[in-house]
Amino acid sequence: MCFYNQVKGTVFMTDNNGALVDITAKSSAYLPVQEASIHRIKRLEEAGIVPGMREEFVIIGENEADDSLILSLRSIQYELAWERCRQLQAEDVIVKGKVVGGNKGGLVAVVEGLRGFVPFSQISSKSTAEELLDKEFPLKFVDVDEEQSRLILSNRKAMADSQAQLGIGSVVTGTVQSLKPYGAFIDIGGINGLLHVSQISHDRVSDIATVLQPGDTLKVMILSHDRERGRVSLSTKKLEPTPGDMIRNPKLVFEKAEEMAQTFRQRIAQAEAMARADMLRFQPESGLTLSSDGILSPLNSDMPAEGLDLSDVPPADKSDGTSEKESD
Repeated sequence: MCFYNQVKGTVFMTDNNGALVDITAKSSAYLPVQEASIHRIKRLEEAGIVPGMREEFVIIGENEADDSLILSLRSIQYELAWERCRQLQAEDVIVKGKVVGGNKGGLVAVVEGLRGFVPFSQISSKSTAEELLDKEFPLKFVDVDEEQSRLILSNRKAMADSQAQLGIGSVVTGTVQSLKPYGAFIDIGGINGLLHVSQISHDRVSDIATVLQPGDTLKVMILSHDRERGRVSLSTKKLEPTPGDMIRNPKLVFEKAEEMAQTFRQRIAQAEAMARADMLRFQPESGLTLSSDGILSPLNSDMPAEGLDLSDVPPADKSDGTSEKESD
């Protein structure tokens, strides 16, 4: 990427309206506050601009009154943001966007500093625009067109991808959203899951607030996922190395989460295998039987113990029913 009239400079003075920048030119250079960041800021300090800071700027104009040059950081960041969005679209990843507004057609969300549009047809939540205002939710890129200044996003695609990844027994990281007498609601990538009080620990939890608080980050295991109803059941109980660890030492639970989940998945796989074997045991029409040592074999086998001698089997290219002697 190439910027015209790009220069290096050092900020040596700031005020409420902008900053004076030394670019080793004959005339002075000025960075207006509105050109200091791709984000909307009121003070330069919000963008980390202070005297002594050295940065790359781009010259966007000239003040005719005093021949001073007008600089911008926003223009550089704007180009980089579009490049980043194109990269994220190519990688087909899920990003977080903050809702900053809306109209009759959809919501306006900020992603990578750019304002994108999310049509209502691409929003899976039943919440209103007012309820989603100033909140972050998962998005995927639909159209990234810098020339047309068009950035179209989809929450529906992001949610579909997130749900596809919710395999039973998998471990995900979530954030506690709210507490209820019966459990805690956990945000796992834009999807709300329920951590029932009975699934927090093997030990009895009389008051959820003594274990979890809104805003806490934790690891949970997916117990079940009802896609039609959009319900996800979670557990930290299954991740406890020893009963009660979630109450006494939750850090250990999260450290061992993947290991404990792997053990859980192995137990489930073994149980399913035994269930299938039991079905075969009582289904002679399958032609198989399960021996006492758990080995599947033919139900009625007339085969000798040493197996068949295949050396005398004639070739399969004689299809006329005649023997070799008859053909001679």
